[in-house]
Amino acid sequence: MSATSDYIRQAFGDGDTLRDKGLSTPPDVERFDNIVYGPDKEWNVLDVYRPRASKGKVLSVIVSVHGGGWVYGDKDRYQFYCMELCRRGFAVVNFSYRLAPETVFPAALCDTNMAFEWTLSHAKEYGFDVENLFATGDSAGGNYLALYAAIATNPAYAANFSFKAPRDLHLKAINLNCGVYQLTDPAYVDHFSKDLMWDVFGHEPTAEDFAVISPYLHVTEDYPPVFLNTAVGDFLKNQAPYMARSLAEHGVPFTYKCYGDREHDLHHVFMLTIRKPESGPAIDEICGYFRGFIKA
Repeated sequence: MSATSDYIRQAFGDGDTLRDKGLSTPPDVERFDNIVYGPDKEWNVLDVYRPRASKGKVLSVIVSVHGGGWVYGDKDRYQFYCMELCRRGFAVVNFSYRLAPETVFPAALCDTNMAFEWTLSHAKEYGFDVENLFATGDSAGGNYLALYAAIATNPAYAANFSFKAPRDLHLKAINLNCGVYQLTDPAYVDHFSKDLMWDVFGHEPTAEDFAVISPYLHVTEDYPPVFLNTAVGDFLKNQAPYMARSLAEHGVPFTYKCYGDREHDLHHVFMLTIRKPESGPAIDEICGYFRGFIKA
């Protein structure tokens, strides 16, 4: 493991522990925890959250792809954010995936595909309306979700992978929060650290590797609508315009939002800090965007 990956695990872990200290499951959320969705019983696990008041009802569903620099994180670090999505009237699937460098690209995308397969195949059991299926991804999870949306809609790009997206998968819309979309710019790669990408791929990354992990290159007109957001204090805020330009060039409906201003220097994935005053309204906007695509 590179020093960069080791630092991310230490620093992000400490920060997330402090962020979530004292939080607990809201009383209005019903949760089903540690459900195995794939062959790796340690990492292929997920939680399902539903509003208690919706017992017996079929709900639109959001699948969350967590962040963590490709080398850190799991569903537990995203549980409180995901339960806030749930409290706004959605069923939520919150899953862990295998991390680099222990497993290399595209293992996490394969796991993402299995999580969506599980969601579709267990719709009746958990009351999922898979005709109104949404997804959210943050940071590296935004990268993975953006790539997965391309796999599901771009046959030429999908040919790079041994797995196939379910034929009945239809993402109504996705939220990309403070994600990574363009890794072909050498200046960006130097800033973010090439040794991290070495951990992701398991070898010195090539130009082809950087292209295959850059979702802005793989958007087509069939890509799902996107709520694309960043923040003024996001260290990745220069990434969002690449994705915005690609979506616009291909005629994909999207909304682009940069949160914060000079008096409110909001940081990378700020909305995961659910006690922050600006978090709730931002989550409201994401869910409101999704609701605009719901059909009864």
